[in-house]
Amino acid sequence: MLATLSGDFCLLLGLALLLLPLLAVELSRPRDGVWGAVVLLLGLVLVTSSDRLRGAPMLAVLCAGLLIARLGSEVGQARWNTLSETEQQRFQSLDHWRTSIQQLLITTGRVGEGIGGIAKQLKPSGKSGVTGKKWVRPESPETDAASDDACSEGASLDPDRFVDVTSQEGED
Repeated sequence: MLATLSGDFCLLLGLALLLLPLLAVELSRPRDGVWGAVVLLLGLVLVTSSDRLRGAPMLAVLCAGLLIARLGSEVGQARWNTLSETEQQRFQSLDHWRTSIQQLLITTGRVGEGIGGIAKQLKPSGKSGVTGKKWVRPESPETDAASDDACSEGASLDPDRFVDVTSQEGED
Protein backbone atom coordinates (compact mmCIF):
# COMPACT_ATOMS: atom_id res chain seq x y z
CA MET A 1 0.00 0.00 0.00
CA LEU A 2 2.89 2.34 0.75
CA ALA A 3 4.34 1.70 -2.71
CA THR A 4 1.01 2.58 -4.32
CA LEU A 5 0.70 5.80 -2.31
CA SER A 6 4.27 6.84 -3.06
CA GLY A 7 3.72 5.95 -6.73
CA ASP A 8 0.62 8.14 -6.85
CA PHE A 9 2.58 10.97 -5.25
CA CYS A 10 5.36 10.51 -7.84
CA LEU A 11 2.80 10.64 -10.65
CA LEU A 12 1.44 13.95 -9.33
CA LEU A 13 4.94 15.35 -8.82
CA GLY A 14 6.03 14.27 -12.31
CA LEU A 15 2.98 15.90 -13.85
CA ALA A 16 3.74 19.08 -11.91
CA LEU A 17 7.32 19.03 -13.21
CA LEU A 18 6.06 18.58 -16.76
CA LEU A 19 3.68 21.52 -16.40
CA LEU A 20 6.23 23.75 -14.63
CA PRO A 21 7.58 25.35 -17.83
CA LEU A 22 4.02 26.18 -18.88
CA LEU A 23 2.74 27.52 -15.56
CA ALA A 24 5.80 29.01 -13.84
CA VAL A 25 8.32 30.04 -16.48
CA GLU A 26 10.38 31.96 -13.91
CA LEU A 27 11.10 28.84 -11.87
CA SER A 28 11.62 26.35 -14.69
CA ARG A 29 14.86 25.21 -16.25
CA PRO A 30 15.45 23.57 -19.65
CA ARG A 31 15.66 19.96 -18.40
CA ASP A 32 12.63 20.05 -16.12
CA GLY A 33 10.57 18.16 -18.68
CA VAL A 34 13.09 15.31 -18.73
CA TRP A 35 13.10 15.07 -14.94
CA GLY A 36 9.31 15.19 -14.93
CA ALA A 37 9.24 12.22 -17.31
CA VAL A 38 11.70 10.31 -15.08
CA VAL A 39 9.56 10.94 -11.99
CA LEU A 40 6.43 9.87 -13.94
CA LEU A 41 8.22 6.66 -14.91
CA LEU A 42 9.19 6.06 -11.28
CA GLY A 43 5.56 6.56 -10.26
CA LEU A 44 4.35 4.09 -12.88
CA VAL A 45 6.87 1.49 -11.73
CA LEU A 46 5.88 1.95 -8.10
CA VAL A 47 2.17 1.65 -8.84
CA THR A 48 2.41 -1.34 -11.16
CA SER A 49 4.89 -3.36 -9.09
CA SER A 50 3.58 -2.55 -5.64
CA ASP A 51 2.88 -6.22 -4.93
CA ARG A 52 6.60 -7.07 -5.25
CA LEU A 53 7.86 -4.27 -3.01
CA ARG A 54 7.75 -5.79 0.47
CA GLY A 55 10.25 -5.50 3.30
CA ALA A 56 13.77 -4.25 2.51
CA PRO A 57 13.05 -3.15 -1.09
CA MET A 58 10.15 -1.03 0.15
CA LEU A 59 12.37 0.51 2.81
CA ALA A 60 14.93 1.37 0.11
CA VAL A 61 12.22 2.97 -2.05
CA LEU A 62 10.97 4.95 0.94
CA CYS A 63 14.46 6.24 1.78
CA ALA A 64 15.09 7.12 -1.88
CA GLY A 65 11.79 8.99 -1.98
CA LEU A 66 12.70 10.99 1.11
CA LEU A 67 16.11 11.79 -0.35
CA ILE A 68 14.56 12.92 -3.64
CA ALA A 69 12.04 15.08 -1.77
CA ARG A 70 14.80 16.70 0.30
CA LEU A 71 16.92 17.47 -2.76
CA GLY A 72 13.88 18.71 -4.66
CA SER A 73 12.93 21.12 -1.89
CA GLU A 74 16.49 22.50 -1.83
CA VAL A 75 16.42 23.02 -5.60
CA GLY A 76 13.05 24.75 -5.31
CA GLN A 77 14.31 27.05 -2.57
CA ALA A 78 17.43 27.90 -4.57
CA ARG A 79 15.32 28.75 -7.60
CA TRP A 80 12.99 30.89 -5.49
CA ASN A 81 15.94 32.78 -3.98
CA THR A 82 17.37 33.56 -7.43
CA LEU A 83 14.19 35.48 -8.34
CA SER A 84 14.18 39.24 -7.81
CA GLU A 85 11.68 40.86 -5.41
CA THR A 86 9.44 42.03 -8.26
CA GLU A 87 9.40 38.56 -9.80
CA GLN A 88 8.50 37.04 -6.44
CA GLN A 89 5.67 39.56 -5.98
CA ARG A 90 4.36 38.94 -9.48
CA PHE A 91 4.63 35.16 -8.98
CA GLN A 92 2.44 35.39 -5.87
CA SER A 93 -0.27 37.47 -7.56
CA LEU A 94 -3.54 35.90 -8.63
CA ASP A 95 -3.42 37.62 -12.03
CA HIS A 96 -0.19 35.82 -12.90
CA TRP A 97 -1.72 32.41 -12.18
CA ARG A 98 -4.93 33.27 -14.04
CA THR A 99 -2.93 34.21 -17.15
CA SER A 100 -0.76 31.08 -16.92
CA ILE A 101 -3.76 28.74 -16.57
CA GLN A 102 -5.56 30.50 -19.43
CA GLN A 103 -2.52 30.01 -21.67
CA LEU A 104 -2.34 26.35 -20.62
CA LEU A 105 -6.00 25.80 -21.51
CA ILE A 106 -5.56 27.50 -24.90
CA THR A 107 -2.53 25.33 -25.63
CA THR A 108 -4.38 22.19 -24.56
CA GLY A 109 -7.30 23.10 -26.84
CA ARG A 110 -4.97 23.59 -29.81
CA VAL A 111 -3.30 20.24 -29.15
CA GLY A 112 -6.73 18.61 -28.94
CA GLU A 113 -7.75 20.18 -32.26
CA GLY A 114 -4.54 18.92 -33.85
CA ILE A 115 -5.08 15.39 -32.57
CA GLY A 116 -8.70 15.52 -33.78
CA GLY A 117 -7.54 16.61 -37.24
CA ILE A 118 -5.03 13.77 -37.39
CA ALA A 119 -7.72 11.29 -36.30
CA LYS A 120 -10.06 12.53 -39.05
CA GLN A 121 -7.33 12.05 -41.65
CA LEU A 122 -6.59 8.52 -40.46
CA LYS A 123 -10.25 7.47 -40.22
CA PRO A 124 -11.55 5.80 -43.40
CA SER A 125 -14.46 7.46 -45.17
CA GLY A 126 -16.62 4.33 -44.96
CA LYS A 127 -17.86 4.48 -48.55
CA SER A 128 -17.66 1.30 -50.56
CA GLY A 129 -18.51 0.54 -54.18
CA VAL A 130 -21.22 -1.98 -53.21
CA THR A 131 -23.82 0.68 -52.41
CA GLY A 132 -24.33 1.45 -56.11
CA LYS A 133 -25.37 -2.12 -57.09
CA LYS A 134 -28.76 -3.79 -57.07
CA TRP A 135 -30.09 -7.32 -57.73
CA VAL A 136 -31.58 -7.79 -61.18
CA ARG A 137 -33.99 -10.73 -61.59
CA PRO A 138 -34.26 -12.66 -64.86
CA GLU A 139 -37.25 -11.75 -66.99
CA SER A 140 -37.98 -15.12 -68.63
CA PRO A 141 -39.78 -17.87 -66.65
CA GLU A 142 -37.35 -20.60 -67.86
CA THR A 143 -34.34 -18.90 -66.35
CA ASP A 144 -36.37 -18.17 -63.23
CA ALA A 145 -37.11 -21.89 -62.77
CA ALA A 146 -33.50 -22.80 -63.51
CA SER A 147 -32.23 -20.32 -60.94
CA ASP A 148 -34.64 -21.71 -58.31
CA ASP A 149 -33.23 -25.20 -58.95
CA ALA A 150 -29.68 -23.90 -58.68
CA CYS A 151 -30.44 -22.16 -55.39
CA SER A 152 -32.04 -25.27 -53.96
CA GLU A 153 -28.91 -27.26 -54.85
CA GLY A 154 -26.74 -24.82 -52.86
CA ALA A 155 -25.14 -22.97 -55.75
CA SER A 156 -23.65 -19.56 -55.07
CA LEU A 157 -25.00 -16.32 -56.51
CA ASP A 158 -23.93 -15.39 -59.99
CA PRO A 159 -21.93 -12.13 -59.93
CA ASP A 160 -23.14 -11.33 -63.47
CA ARG A 161 -26.60 -10.70 -62.06
CA PHE A 162 -25.35 -7.69 -60.14
CA VAL A 163 -25.57 -4.56 -62.23
CA ASP A 164 -24.25 -1.11 -61.43
CA VAL A 165 -27.16 1.28 -60.85
CA THR A 166 -25.43 4.10 -62.68
CA SER A 167 -24.87 2.03 -65.85
CA GLN A 168 -27.60 1.54 -68.42
CA GLU A 169 -26.85 -2.14 -69.21
CA GLY A 170 -29.51 -3.79 -67.05
CA GLU A 171 -32.33 -1.34 -67.68
CA ASP A 172 -34.81 -1.21 -70.60
